[in-house]
Order: sequence, then structure tokens, then C-alpha cells
Amino acid sequence: MAETARLRQGPVVPRVESALRAMLAERRWRPGERLPNEVALAAELGVGRSSVREAVRLLAHDGLLEVRHGSGTYAARTPAPDAEGGIRRLLRRARLREVYEVRRALEVEAARLAAGRARPEDIGRLRDDLTRRQERAGGDPAAFVDADLAFHRTVVELSGNAVLLGLFTSVLPVLREALVEMVRYEAALPDVSDAHAGLLDALARGDADAAIAATVSHLGAVMELIEKEVAAP
Repeated sequence: MAETARLRQGPVVPRVESALRAMLAERRWRPGERLPNEVALAAELGVGRSSVREAVRLLAHDGLLEVRHGSGTYAARTPAPDAEGGIRRLLRRARLREVYEVRRALEVEAARLAAGRARPEDIGRLRDDLTRRQERAGGDPAAFVDADLAFHRTVVELSGNAVLLGLFTSVLPVLREALVEMVRYEAALPDVSDAHAGLLDALARGDADAAIAATVSHLGAVMELIEKEVAAP
């Protein structure tokens, strides 16, 4: 009961993942042994089935669990040592940092160019994108991320640079996956709504310096969080 109460404090999925990871480390299930189903695990931990499902997905990604569709979830026959699992989590964070470094390089230049090339009708379109983003804040993570990325893609389009747009489009799948995971699980994710509004305002005024500053502000806030996670032991 104490463990269940602890799981209910803060972001649920990371706590479920931690609890299952501890159970595996304690050899609650032998290598190759089938785990209880989602309903049973959710009831034991006092959480929803979706939280168990997401935690299982993360542990399967780290090689600690094996999901066999139509059969169930099994403890890996050759589970990764805890140190190796930590390295894998660190690499996931490091890759996200690299993606954001590329994103910042692309979007800073796109904002600078868009400030001098966006037309009034373009600003109206961008304003509609921002409204949709704000309306989806706090709701379904995937829907919010899609609306957020639509806003940023419009900014890149308004740069008038086809190469920039092609590069940004090429990183969208990786960026989307990483952002959905962050929005869903990261309680400390900063609210950068003001920076988005500031970017829109700067583009409407044709102020390139302000557009760059707003872009650096909102991407930098998230990058700072990522850097802390990568540096964390």
C-alpha cells in the first residue's frame, strides 16, 4: 500500500517504470517468465492500464522486457545490467539533445528570414496555428505536439528557403516522437507559450532580432532541461 501511494505522487509512468525495474532487478520474474497482464499489474500498483503499457514499452526498449504480441510480456532471457540500462537511457537523452541542437540551428535562421519575408496573410495563418497550439495545451500530448510543430513548420515555410524546409521536414518524425514523450512524462517541462507569442509578434513587426531572441528563448528553455537530464547521475 505504501508503494501504491508513492506511485500516485508526481508523473505516474516514470514511477511505474521504476517500480517494475526494481521488481525485475529483484528477480520477481525469472528470465523468460511471463509477467501478469496489464489489468493485474495496474491493480497491484494502483495506476491505470495505459501507464503500465507505457512503462512496459520503455522497459522493452531498454531490453529488460520482451513483448510478444498475442502472448504477453516476458522478462528478458538475458536482461541488460542496470548500468547498461542507465547508459541506454542516457543515450536517449543525448540523442534528444542532438536533435534539439539541429532544430535550434534551423529555426533560428528560419525566424530571421521569415521576419523579412512574411506577408500579412502569412501572419494570419501563423496566428491561426498558434491558436490551435494553445487550445491543445494540457490535452492529449500527441495532438498538442502536432499543433506545436505545425506552428514551427509554418515559420520555416515563411523563411522562403526550400532547403531549410526540407531539412526541418526530415527531422520532424524524430522530433515528434521525442516531444510527445517529453510532454507526456516530463513534469518539469517549461511553459514556453509566451515565447511563441513573442515570436509571432516579432514576425508581424518584421523584427528579425526579436524573432531570433524568441526562438532562442523557447528552444533554450527546453534544451536546458535536457542538458540537466543528460548530466544527471
